[in-house]
Amino acid sequence: GGVATTKHGWVLSYGSRVYRPPIIYGDVYRPEPMTLKEITYAQSLTQKPVKGMLTGPVTILNWSYYREDIPKEEIAYQIALALLDEVRDLENAGIKIIQIDEPAFREGAPLKRRDWDDYFRWAVRAFRLCSNAKPQTQIHTHMCYSEFNEVIHYIHQMDFDVISIEASRSKGEIISAFENFKDWDRQIGIGVYDIHSPAIPDKQSIRLVLERAMKVLPVELLWVNPDCGLKTRRWEEVVPSLKNMVEVAEELRKELVSVQ
Repeated sequence: GGVATTKHGWVLSYGSRVYRPPIIYGDVYRPEPMTLKEITYAQSLTQKPVKGMLTGPVTILNWSYYREDIPKEEIAYQIALALLDEVRDLENAGIKIIQIDEPAFREGAPLKRRDWDDYFRWAVRAFRLCSNAKPQTQIHTHMCYSEFNEVIHYIHQMDFDVISIEASRSKGEIISAFENFKDWDRQIGIGVYDIHSPAIPDKQSIRLVLERAMKVLPVELLWVNPDCGLKTRRWEEVVPSLKNMVEVAEELRKELVSVQ
């Protein structure tokens, strides 16, 4: 509730990709579950855990048209509370892993850095509000298009268990932000497959990114995953790419076991 969409109000996102920004015109609330039906159906098809997927409050706000007579902070909290209702429903349905994406967490920061502390104060609070899950629920987030070095201390204040990042195009160099932040103690999903490209990553390129990460981060903190969602790719691109990714992960696990 409190949000409208247009039929033809398309806005360019990147490349040839477009979307229709929501229009926030009133108090934001959730009249009914948004993703519960799809996630519970997917979970019914496998014994493996299926991850619930939500877009975070800061990203929803930054990618919407919102009322300028209401502080962004207040709108962010309303969105977060609506998302918290969804998190609760997913938990009650037995979903053990829930991802709350925040790709626009950095994007909405003011141009003047003196205003950053105030922006990130409420951005972090909004995320922590919607991620207020049960202790046994694993909360993931995902960020892309971000310069992590300049915002890493704000990211560390967020309440998540795992963050997944794009690492393929930088060949793993983005990991230096986490290497330089000495207090980092969360798990990290290393993106090794550039989903914005039709190219199928070979096993050697995937291995190089992971080996870069393994040099500076404890292996028990590392996950292996694509850079982002796969909806822009065709099956003939996705299947061999994921196959290479899984094979490299399995090979590295075996090598680590043999060394111990």
